[in-house]
Amino acid sequence: MAVINPTATEALHDLLSDGMTLAVGGFGLSGIPEDLIAAVRASGVRDLTVISNNMGVDGIGLGVLIEGGQVRKVIASYVGENKLFAQQYLDGVLEVEFNPQGTLAERLRAGGAGIPAFYTRTGVGTEVAAGKKTEVFDGVEYVLERGLVADLALVRAHRADTTGNLVYRFTARNFNPVVATAGRVTVAEVDEVVDEGAIHPDHVVTPSIYVQRVVRTSSRVKHIEQRTTRQRTETPACAQAAQ
Repeated sequence: MAVINPTATEALHDLLSDGMTLAVGGFGLSGIPEDLIAAVRASGVRDLTVISNNMGVDGIGLGVLIEGGQVRKVIASYVGENKLFAQQYLDGVLEVEFNPQGTLAERLRAGGAGIPAFYTRTGVGTEVAAGKKTEVFDGVEYVLERGLVADLALVRAHRADTTGNLVYRFTARNFNPVVATAGRVTVAEVDEVVDEGAIHPDHVVTPSIYVQRVVRTSSRVKHIEQRTTRQRTETPACAQAAQ
């Protein structure tokens, strides 16, 4: 049964150490465990390896760990939205291991399933495959990729019951389920905690066996990574009909 903690700081108080590997759920700013990330930032731990699809944006999400100089290496599939992340990579301050997005998801899934490595066609003949073992199966070349296991996984879910079963909401389901399985210890930040049995078994996405601690998120603004709008220049046809 998962331990329900009152704050993110208390949920992480004995789990953080310099040089550890963190796997963090989210995609851009969707589904990020923002309170848990803030608690990592406040702890002052350094020399971290972070596994995540990306590092958020400047000043939000995992971007705060970049700003704090706490990250040594990032295993990710995308850099573009965080200028400081990109600059530190180009300056050689930050080590970055790029993965095709599907390969990153599968590496996390494999690690969580106890699969040490797998072969994939993605990346064959590119820099992604440099220094990696390749094999030919049925006349097709594949590259060997290692599964990923983190010391600590931080995820964001919509709802948890008191045993730690998790349900996600819409696109926040992104990388969170595979990250949750890939941690030796997993801490979930959730919008609400319900009683055991309140979540129908068919609706559970991450079973409680993968989740050791749960914390209810504080009320935070839900950030929009990119807002694109256009000014309306004419009355829509439906509005004209109504007139």
